[in-house]
Amino acid sequence: MLTKEAVQFLADLVANNNTDWMHANKKRYENFKKEYHNYIASILAEMKPLDKKLEGLEVKNCTFRINRDIRFSKDKSPYKTNIGVWMSQNMNRKNAPGYYIHFEKGNSFIAGGCWCPEPNELKQIRKEIAFFHDDLEKIVNDKKFKSEFGAMTRDENNTLKKAPKDFEADHPAIEFLKLKSFTASEKIDDKLFLDKDFSKIVAQKLIALKPMNDFLNRALETED
Repeated sequence: MLTKEAVQFLADLVANNNTDWMHANKKRYENFKKEYHNYIASILAEMKPLDKKLEGLEVKNCTFRINRDIRFSKDKSPYKTNIGVWMSQNMNRKNAPGYYIHFEKGNSFIAGGCWCPEPNELKQIRKEIAFFHDDLEKIVNDKKFKSEFGAMTRDENNTLKKAPKDFEADHPAIEFLKLKSFTASEKIDDKLFLDKDFSKIVAQKLIALKPMNDFLNRALETED
C-alpha cells in the first residue's frame, strides 16, 4: 500500500511543482522514494508467484524517474505528480507486454498489455491475431477479464478507421487488427491504494491480464 506521507508529498508537489520547493524538501523526497520502492516490492511479492515471467524483476526495473521530459511539452512543470509501477514480462524487449499501476489523485488506474509497439512488432502481433484470433477472443471473453477490464482499450487514438495494410476489411478479427496498441485498463478508487491489503487485491485484478500478455508475448517471440 501507499503511505499517507507519500500521498501527502505528491499533493504538496502538485501545489509546488518547482525546483526550489523540491530542493527545500529534499529529505521528504528521499523518504517518499523509499516508500515508493517499498510499495513496488510489496506488489512484486504478490505478482511473482502468479506470473513466473516476472521472477527476474527487481524494484529498480519497475520504477519511473520523478523528473518530467519537458523538451517537447508546453507544460514545463519539472516533476511528475503521479506514482507509476511497470512490471514487464520481458525486460530485454522495449515494448514487451506487462502490467501497469498508476496512482494520481482522481485518475488512478491499473492496466496491462503492449502499448504502441514498433512497426515490426505491430506486424507480428497482427499476424498472430490473423491466424489465431479464436485464442484472443476466448481470452477477452473470459469471465474474470470481462468483470475487471470489460474489453480491450479502443479509442480514436488507438484504432485505425480502415483495415491495416495486407488485411482484408472482412477478416473475422478486423476489429482487433485495427488496433495500434493492445491494452486493457480499469479505473481504481484512490482510497484502495491506502488499504493494507492493496498489493494482494491489485495482484488478483492484474492477473486477469496474464492470458492477454502471454498471447502478445507469443506473437513477439514467434519467428517468421
